[in-house]
Amino acid sequence: MSRLIKEAARAPAAIDDFEHLYDTHYAEIHRYLAARLGTEVADDLAAETFVVAFRKRASFDPARGAVLPWLYGIATNLVAGHRRSEARRLQALARAAPDQPPEGHEEQVLTRVVAASAQGRLAAELGRLSEGDRDVLLLVALGELSYEEVAAALDIPFGTVGSRLNRVRRKLRAALSGVYGGNDG
Repeated sequence: MSRLIKEAARAPAAIDDFEHLYDTHYAEIHRYLAARLGTEVADDLAAETFVVAFRKRASFDPARGAVLPWLYGIATNLVAGHRRSEARRLQALARAAPDQPPEGHEEQVLTRVVAASAQGRLAAELGRLSEGDRDVLLLVALGELSYEEVAAALDIPFGTVGSRLNRVRRKLRAALSGVYGGNDG
């Protein structure tokens, strides 16, 4: 795959190879973006990810890593342009969560109420995370990238990925500690 980008940069005939790259990775990039920003925005940004990749194909360096983390890096940078919308959405989600769960005896109702309460707290806490911490968390959780791939996507050291993820886990654990009745482990 890395070879395809370098060839597409040199030869117009290699555009077919770039089309193969698009066909291979579009769904995964779209899934990541949809989980971050919703389907409508993901439709546009996933396509734009590949437009940017095609425009920057000459600067792709296979020695720095695989194509997929590079695409995730482009997608994550495009998400940065939509940070305000993402923050507003998380704030609205936090406001929509019930402050006091309604009383009920059925386990299914209780489970839904607890989940709704946790969702609001989680959304609020995600909104408070730094951009770098949020990007690492969402690339691991939604993109299912390894630490190495996250490091390549964000152009940060491997150790920084682990540090940020550890910090995020501590913050989220503290924010959600009372939701399920105590220590979650």
